[in-house]
Amino acid sequence: FLEAFESLLRFAENHTSSLFETAYRPMAKEAAEPVKELFTDLSLYILGAETTVESAVLRFFDSLFPLVYSRLINPGITDLSEDYTECLRLTRQDINPFGRYSKNMVTELSKSLWASRMLSQALSLGIEVINTTEHAALTKECSRALVRMQYCPHCQGLTLIRPCVGYCLNVMRGCLASVSELDAQWREYISTLEYLTNEMAASHDLEIALTGIRNSINEAILHAQLNGPQLSATVDKVCGQPKQQEGNLSSENIVPVKEVTETQTFVMAHASLNNKRREFINYMKRSRTFHASIAERLCDGDLVMRDSSTCWNGEDVV
Repeated sequence: FLEAFESLLRFAENHTSSLFETAYRPMAKEAAEPVKELFTDLSLYILGAETTVESAVLRFFDSLFPLVYSRLINPGITDLSEDYTECLRLTRQDINPFGRYSKNMVTELSKSLWASRMLSQALSLGIEVINTTEHAALTKECSRALVRMQYCPHCQGLTLIRPCVGYCLNVMRGCLASVSELDAQWREYISTLEYLTNEMAASHDLEIALTGIRNSINEAILHAQLNGPQLSATVDKVCGQPKQQEGNLSSENIVPVKEVTETQTFVMAHASLNNKRREFINYMKRSRTFHASIAERLCDGDLVMRDSSTCWNGEDVV
């Protein structure tokens, strides 16, 4: 599941980077780092880090605005000092150059990534439970009962006689009483996993959300370009006027984005994650009764005598 998720995340990052390479080349090189940081933050959020989708998205747009302003809106700027860049970053929060698109992106991603984050945390919890119960300590009474069931017939030279089914079940249920107490919680846990995987495939579709980042960023940049004169007037008042090249380059040369369809790659990543989801939840649903039926599982097979009239009942051969 994590491999499929990482594959999808890499695809979405490349898909987003291609926007700058095809439509906004003047800023493509400098935009690479903010794009990488955005997807790293989103990945960390899904894996349970103490961060939010909103902080990741707004940090990205804070880093993006100085590039859009100096490379697209005012492409003649030559002196983009650290102080001026920081001023542009802070101004972004006040003048909102990207309109509703930055907030829309926060809303869409928060809704979609929530289910993935919850599922990731649920998986970690499941691993913790399994690792804890894998080494369940046996009581002294349980050890004695197991020895009596398995080896006492040997004292009478009965090495081929195996325990009776009912006897085995009594011993195992006694030994695993504490484990069977997990049954109700484990069933609820499986139901939660089922709910989260369904949510990921429905209203909180991770694939659609991640691949939609590219279009959201494009719409945001176009909005900033359309409002370039107003933005420039406001920025000049707040941050001052930077140095300009003679013969200002026109931002009209920027070509609107042409959608690059990488359908095959996306379909493969999408199908892979969908398949992993289905396989995973079907496998987990089969374990719904695991803690309740563990004694039956252990007493089913070579451990006990089946289809025979002779077996060991703890005291004698019957």
